[in-house]
Amino acid sequence: MRVILFYIGDFPVPSYGVIVALAVLLAFGVASFLARGTKFQNHLPNLVTYAILGAILSARIWHVFFFRWDYYSQNISEIFAIWNGGISIQGALIGGFLTTALYCRLQRISFWELADVLAPAIILGQAIGRIACFLNGDAFGSPTNSGFGIVYPEGTIAYEQYGAQPLWPAEIWEGQWGLVVFAILLLLKTKPLPKGFLFLTYNILYAIGRFLLEYLRGDSPRYAMDWTAGQWTSVVVILVSMALMSYFALQHKMKRLIESN
Repeated sequence: MRVILFYIGDFPVPSYGVIVALAVLLAFGVASFLARGTKFQNHLPNLVTYAILGAILSARIWHVFFFRWDYYSQNISEIFAIWNGGISIQGALIGGFLTTALYCRLQRISFWELADVLAPAIILGQAIGRIACFLNGDAFGSPTNSGFGIVYPEGTIAYEQYGAQPLWPAEIWEGQWGLVVFAILLLLKTKPLPKGFLFLTYNILYAIGRFLLEYLRGDSPRYAMDWTAGQWTSVVVILVSMALMSYFALQHKMKRLIESN
């Protein structure tokens, strides 16, 4: 666990930025592979640039105002210090999806078809990105007396908050769950699913895992029903995704009935 990987002269190279960059590159590589031979292949370079910018902006806003406003309200100058870590994956997803939807509308291409193509690549990037959280000592769990946990070193946010107490490895388990979802999506990709189903399945599976793991998180404030912002976001994502799946399934059924007649 290293917050700083190495130095170039006096310039520190943070593990967080390196791993996030690696996650983006690997996700883009997988996305390019999955999009080969489709009408979306030539759109990816431009789309990824816009989506990353939208994701970073939204991720920081989400983290600052929903997860750590108690800290940033007292340290306003730190709000823009994104190189020190502190972005919300859910915020990044929302920003990235909104940017992608806008791009698709402007380019007159199907957002849902594109989202189905990209879904496995997105969750793979998320899974790798959690390694950045682990090395940086954020997105950590709450204290555990189970005899199984992570003791974060000095210099991490986790140590500042809990000291040398062992904490649940929430971020590691979330990364592992992301890899499981990635495998499930690759298997489902071979099935003749209605438009949007693969992307919505990804949303539901990730949100279920995130909701459950939030019970182990030790870095998030809690709101109504003692749920975190991550849990409330997950519930909304699940409900909206299920409603959209029902709508697309009905559309698909009606289309088949029309074609059969």
